[in-house]
Amino acid sequence: MSETGAVIVGVDVGGTNIEVGSVDERHTVLQRAKAATPEGGPADVLQVITDLVRSLDDSPAAVGVGIPGVVHDGRALTVPNLVGWTEGVDLTGPLSEQLGVPVTLGNDANVGLLGEWTAGAARGGRDILGLWMGTGIGGGLILDGRPYVGSRGAAGEIGHVVVLAGGALCTCGRRGCAEAYAGRRSMRGVATTMVEAGWESSLFTIRDDEGKSKLTSKVWAHALDDGDALAQKLFDTAIETLGIAVASAINLLDLDRVVVGGGLAEKLGQNLADRLHTAAEPWMLQPNPDLKFVVSELEDDAGVVGAAVLARAALISP
Repeated sequence: MSETGAVIVGVDVGGTNIEVGSVDERHTVLQRAKAATPEGGPADVLQVITDLVRSLDDSPAAVGVGIPGVVHDGRALTVPNLVGWTEGVDLTGPLSEQLGVPVTLGNDANVGLLGEWTAGAARGGRDILGLWMGTGIGGGLILDGRPYVGSRGAAGEIGHVVVLAGGALCTCGRRGCAEAYAGRRSMRGVATTMVEAGWESSLFTIRDDEGKSKLTSKVWAHALDDGDALAQKLFDTAIETLGIAVASAINLLDLDRVVVGGGLAEKLGQNLADRLHTAAEPWMLQPNPDLKFVVSELEDDAGVVGAAVLARAALISP
């Protein structure tokens, strides 16, 4: 089989789960595997990735990995939403040695947007922001018809746009980032504090009834459907905050499309993208009738497909 037709494995590392899939040259996911993201640090994450890739039937020609942090030259420099990642980590070397194939590394939101641009909701767009709502808030960019990662691989970090100087503490250690208000981990912390202070909420009851250990996107969606007042209050704040951050990106970059992905996008659908559009409009310098806010088409497969696209491109590059 030629390199262009080879099966590639894409790996999407999230704050809650690690998902892998074997992907063919048509960007179709042939087989999937999934496991909870371990909290023991980089070595444990590397082991889970290795085990998941080996569990697939296909023998890949290469592996692509998306990870929620700043990526540069095959290293994860900063990974604020994974436990124990306190310094830069070489991922491509150890994984390539373990799996016996080339490994390519990218930021998870960047590869998610790459998947949508190649085979999903971002097709045909030229200047695009990908907004991924999960444990944290990830972002990726397509500018002038090309993926853009910046000088150190940190471009597109919409979750760390400061929306309120001196505001809420973010997982990155700074204050006032959009992620401090809209990331699931931060929202869980606020919800816990408010329930302890006497607020009533079904969030934690739903979590326990569904056998979850965290307030997952499914739990939040269930609570919102039930009209839970605390869930609605925190979610409204998240949308308002992200509207400010996204509008700032639109004002800076003159985007033609915003693609919204992640677990909440999968559960809430186009309504989530529409709410973000409405929240952003008051902060935009001027209206753009061609600007579209759309929800991810590939859903959970976006990161897997995008990571495979990244690895396939590296495999066939001279």
